[in-house]
Amino acid sequence: MLAEELSVLDADAPLWNAARSLLDSAFRLEQNAETYSWHGWDKQQIDRFLQGLPAHCTLLVGVWDTIADEEASGTVTTDREALVLGFVGEIVRGEVCSLRTFEALNDASLPSVQALEPGFEHARELMRSVKTQIASVAWALFTDKATWDEWLFTAGNDGGSIDKGELLAELARQGRCVLMGTQTIQHHP
Repeated sequence: MLAEELSVLDADAPLWNAARSLLDSAFRLEQNAETYSWHGWDKQQIDRFLQGLPAHCTLLVGVWDTIADEEASGTVTTDREALVLGFVGEIVRGEVCSLRTFEALNDASLPSVQALEPGFEHARELMRSVKTQIASVAWALFTDKATWDEWLFTAGNDGGSIDKGELLAELARQGRCVLMGTQTIQHHP
């Protein structure tokens, strides 16, 4: 699941704070492979997923949340969508070998992380940049925080593992998230 020499390229970036706990959970899954389940995830299903990917590719995740901004007077608030989690995992032969946030993407044509919006244009630009800098995007998930949390934390009735791929596909069919990338063609005839 995780490469022996996993690289985290920008661990001091603000977006990394949101991803750090996910990496901690992945380490626990890796170390307790046979006995540990975390919110419906287990090492076996993650390994099966990763082994089914191209030999060198990336996984991309963008999660937005609605944030209330106060005007200078302190009386008017407006809501805006802000990126709260944005990272890229580089996969080599079925193992995650590097992780980086969107902040680490060195591309002058990309909007700043603060200006990224949850729309098709920015999703396409992110995928183009990742493909140019790292490798093609096998799967990209773009969603809101509530859907991300539902997918991430839903466990089986007994608290054990569930088919996270099927749950994500169901959320996509409901229009609650967008899945893009080279592998989506194989799953949508």
